[in-house]
Amino acid sequence: MESLATKRQETQTEGDLVVKPRLLTQYRKGEAKMMIQLSDLHKSYQMGDVRVEALDRVDLKVDQGEFVVILGPSGSGKTTLLNMIGALDVPSSGDVLINGTNLSRLKRGQQFKFRRESIGFVFQTFNLFPSLTAQENVQYVLDVVGKKNGSGSVAIEALNSVGLGERMRHFPHQLSGGEQQRVAIARALAKDAPIILADEPTGELDFRTGVQILSLLKQQAEAGKTVIIVTHNREIARVADRIVELHDGQIAGDAPPVGGPVPVEELVW
Repeated sequence: MESLATKRQETQTEGDLVVKPRLLTQYRKGEAKMMIQLSDLHKSYQMGDVRVEALDRVDLKVDQGEFVVILGPSGSGKTTLLNMIGALDVPSSGDVLINGTNLSRLKRGQQFKFRRESIGFVFQTFNLFPSLTAQENVQYVLDVVGKKNGSGSVAIEALNSVGLGERMRHFPHQLSGGEQQRVAIARALAKDAPIILADEPTGELDFRTGVQILSLLKQQAEAGKTVIIVTHNREIARVADRIVELHDGQIAGDAPPVGGPVPVEELVW
């Protein structure tokens, strides 16, 4: 059996992360197309006698390969907006178009198929199966989406890409918080979905590990993935191509960082 070492191509090192170019699709910014379009989006919830307006008349467009940070305080509608884009929730009114598909008109089964094929999720709480190893957690997602994974090579490659080649047989409780988050990102990368949605991906991590995670997500955007991060951390937003600020369910700002995006290495929080 061919060893992992013989399968590896040239790698580049980013801190403790080893990123394999083979996972990154060839992409040029000039080829960008609109990936996400939200039109007059509205979402409200009834909580007892109180009507909560989570999103109110939201219009947003995001291109392929953009790295966008949705910024706002708790309760501003950030996670609700992310759930709309990821087909985890449906709007009360308005349209959600993802790569030309109007999610607002899909039935439940079609929404599941869309999520399975088009979205890679990275959650703050990792959402790993405690009884499965790192490799098995990645493999599980591949089984769900029906992606071929001969001898586990896709899962192995994804874990190698986030610097966990030597930890893939460890269970979540044997991994640090940063390592568990890297497994979650490896899971999203192995799926090879065109859109990556990350909800507070650095919220449970120390600064050094958080920078590593942001570097990896930034590289995915540079390779042509559309990456959207939800956070309340304004410092993190400085690396984005655009910062979309939410306040009380409405977009209060949508612009590049002042002075343009900065390298991840310049962040301090």
